[in-house]
Amino acid sequence: MEPIHVLSTVRFSDELLTQLEAVSPRLRISQQTCSNADGVAAALAAHPATEVLYTFHLPPQALTLAPRLRWIQLHTAGADHLLDHPVMRSEVIITTASGIHATPIAEYVFASLLAHRWQVPMWTHCQREKRWPSGRWGMYARPELRGSTLGILGYGSIGREVGRLGRAFGMRVLALRRSPGRAEEGYAVDYTGDPEGAIPDRFYPPDALHEMLAECDYLVIALPLTPETFHLIGEAELRAMKPTAYLVNIARGPIVDEAALVRALQEGWIAGAGLDVFEQEPLPPESPLWELDNVLLSPHVAGFSPRYDERAAALFAQNLARYLAGEPLLNLVDKARGY
Repeated sequence: MEPIHVLSTVRFSDELLTQLEAVSPRLRISQQTCSNADGVAAALAAHPATEVLYTFHLPPQALTLAPRLRWIQLHTAGADHLLDHPVMRSEVIITTASGIHATPIAEYVFASLLAHRWQVPMWTHCQREKRWPSGRWGMYARPELRGSTLGILGYGSIGREVGRLGRAFGMRVLALRRSPGRAEEGYAVDYTGDPEGAIPDRFYPPDALHEMLAECDYLVIALPLTPETFHLIGEAELRAMKPTAYLVNIARGPIVDEAALVRALQEGWIAGAGLDVFEQEPLPPESPLWELDNVLLSPHVAGFSPRYDERAAALFAQNLARYLAGEPLLNLVDKARGY
């Protein structure tokens, strides 16, 4: 049988490359680490027989440079950076790394929720000042997570792991999803998430978003960025929330209208926000978000983990085996939906 030429433009260790090569003797795996689309273009030009591409970046001329290209496995959970790419109008299969981020991102979400609930920034502030704050009972006696309502927008692999941890904290869990029930077939780390879709106390359809927002003490955004979700959370949605609510965005910045969010935080429409993603990244120094005491910011790191490449390689190995067997691939992008 003919060999299948695989090109990785993301740096895998020798050990992980060996695991990928062990999937089948038909695989001919090359690796050329690239930091941008121009680098990927050069790598494809050097490997024109590439049939399978593992990458983060994708140059616009990819299909011309690799005429035998049949499948692109992305190193990211989202495909929003390809929405206007010619590959979205081609027959080339695209799969994502959805599922490998669930553990670190869900942990990040609860770090943010707990930091808000316990006012952790005030801890560190008082510690630096060597100050024992007066009125500390009122200052720190915020409602417990137990018994509060956690709303999750997007009940994919990340949302399901957030829901699992929310249930462990004794929270009431609500979820907004296009179609409730079992997860669509995708990669999942063992013993994570909610594969049966059984955890939420209630599912809401997209047209009931405002009804759901009014119920939430904590809101977690875990949706893909598509034309339909761009600025999904704007002034009307923020005003629909409780003034005591806390919002966490670990998805994509443009899902939230940032100008409206700044007003909401300044004027007390909501109590606070934990933000890992922004409409412009890096977040510009002039952004008012830097100065707000009710905001916790991080530089788009929620998905980081020392085990990222290990999980990414495990997913890629499973998909390589499926590809060779002619079976459906995990995390297949629906090009009509954009994710």
